[in-house]
Amino acid sequence: MATPVSEIVVDVTDLAQIRELAQQLRVDSIRTSTSAGSGHPTSSMSAADVMAVLLGRHLRYDWDNPEDPANDHLIFSKGHASPLLYAMFKAVGVVSDHELMTGYRRFGERLQGHPTPILPWVDVATGSLGQGLPDAVGVALAGRFLDRLPYRVWVLCGDSEMAEGSIWEALDKAAYYQLSNLTAIVDVNRLGQRGPTELGWDLDAYVRRVEAFGCRALTVDGHDIAAIDKVLTEAAESDRPVVVLARTRKGEGFSEIADVDGWHGKALPADMAERAIIELGGERHLRVRGAVPPASIERPAPAPAVTVELPIYERGAKVAPRKAYGEALAALGARADVVALDAEVSNSTHAEDFAKVHPDRFFEVFIAEQQLVATAVGLSVRGYIPFASTFAAFFSRAYDFIRMAAISDANIRLAGSHAGVEIGADGPSQMALEDLAMMRAVHGSSVLYPSDATSTAKLVEIMADLDGVSYLRTTRGAYPVLYGPEESFTVGGSKVLRRSDADTITLIGAGVTLHHCLAAADTLAAEGISARVIDLYSVKPVDGVTVADAVRATGGRLVVAEDHYPEGGIGSAVLESLAGAGVSVRLRHLAVRQLPGSGTPTELLDAVGISAGHIADAARALLR
Repeated sequence: MATPVSEIVVDVTDLAQIRELAQQLRVDSIRTSTSAGSGHPTSSMSAADVMAVLLGRHLRYDWDNPEDPANDHLIFSKGHASPLLYAMFKAVGVVSDHELMTGYRRFGERLQGHPTPILPWVDVATGSLGQGLPDAVGVALAGRFLDRLPYRVWVLCGDSEMAEGSIWEALDKAAYYQLSNLTAIVDVNRLGQRGPTELGWDLDAYVRRVEAFGCRALTVDGHDIAAIDKVLTEAAESDRPVVVLARTRKGEGFSEIADVDGWHGKALPADMAERAIIELGGERHLRVRGAVPPASIERPAPAPAVTVELPIYERGAKVAPRKAYGEALAALGARADVVALDAEVSNSTHAEDFAKVHPDRFFEVFIAEQQLVATAVGLSVRGYIPFASTFAAFFSRAYDFIRMAAISDANIRLAGSHAGVEIGADGPSQMALEDLAMMRAVHGSSVLYPSDATSTAKLVEIMADLDGVSYLRTTRGAYPVLYGPEESFTVGGSKVLRRSDADTITLIGAGVTLHHCLAAADTLAAEGISARVIDLYSVKPVDGVTVADAVRATGGRLVVAEDHYPEGGIGSAVLESLAGAGVSVRLRHLAVRQLPGSGTPTELLDAVGISAGHIADAARALLR
């Protein structure tokens, strides 16, 4: 009885059969995209030979156990080549031909237009170009310095994304940390979305650039199976990061479109697809399983449970929240799965406190904020708890990486210091005045803004076990400690610091403005006006119940003060929480409404209208 076609297994020692596998990958890339009516088959076809060799002969992966910590990692930085990746998944037997033909780019299905970790064999979401390789640096760092496992990290890059600065940030840091376990494969197919790429097939130019960044460059004919096998072997034996530059042709295998401009991101019409499949030798249903990580490799044990002893601060003592962040992070380092990353400002963010006691789990990424976030994402892939800190304003440079981290379902913790006009004389280039809005807009994010050292330390500890992207805004200046060590904090909570049955107005602040709300409440109390004061330390999710109760109790009169632009910050969070609460509100929203300049914190807070005096004036206006 003949063996069913679907059960034919590729002999990975036979390069001729690997060539057949590559043709199958091309055919299936065409079939799935034509079936969906969209996709990027030509970008998949160019890299099919390289991926066939990698899949059959070099990638060590247990497809039935994707959680094995000893598995290699494969990241498609050129995420638009998803037809190729899904064709590979079919070839190893984890995706059926039926799913390939009916599930690609369809609503509710898992074979999305660009890969996401909804598939257990996908580490990170890609598709925003220039991000897969930076993420891979984080994975490779974990392998070399934390897991201490011999897995390799393989990344498929497109030549168009080599114009992204983030690619070169990644190569720079890969070389700095000597990540010999990292291999990037660049599919140099010459054609981008709207025409030729910047360098075309000038492999010598690519080589010079790669070598200038401290990595090893290897060139290969990307359609020569034997040569590809040889160069991937050489890459795996290198003592430094390797970039394999594979010269390919877009649409390779179908003469009508090979190296022809205008076919980027276009599925072949049914008649052309039929001709292409015939030219490629017809449909195949080959199965391939390469090597798996040896059982002899010692897998790391789970991190043991430990008791974290947070720093304790005396009420009334003046302590900068950014300092409390560093001290709490250092204490949290008692957990072996906690790691910290810095963008060359650790003496300001106080992340240096962690580095002093846990240098083996501290990674300096220098002034490369995109790579900072990407490294955190890569470390989270390996199950670590990364805290990445820099000045809050500079996270805006990495916003696309933060956005993609949420799509990757990554668990990362970001801490931004030096926020708002409160930082003083440095001027507006250093003043994060958009960060709360930016971070609140990230899907599934948590946004926290403590006002004193105690709440900062408690929230840092909570962040360690938060899912998704979490952000902590830390104040630069030293302010009185408001809470004792017995106080508890929750994501989605708040604290009512002043309250009585005689309250006629509610004041809401967070961070520096909370202290000004308290001072304003004292001023108003001397005038016989009782104000309720809320510390809204959780900006997302916001404690809508407490806010609504306070507004009802104080006749709808509300003052919100924030060291942030008016759009998207605390005021917006409060109003959104009240929208469905059936509460009538008269709001005075004090925020930074002009471009600030240099000055002392006191001068600037007063000049932009968010100091205690302005808060008291706003309250009086509502009471008239």
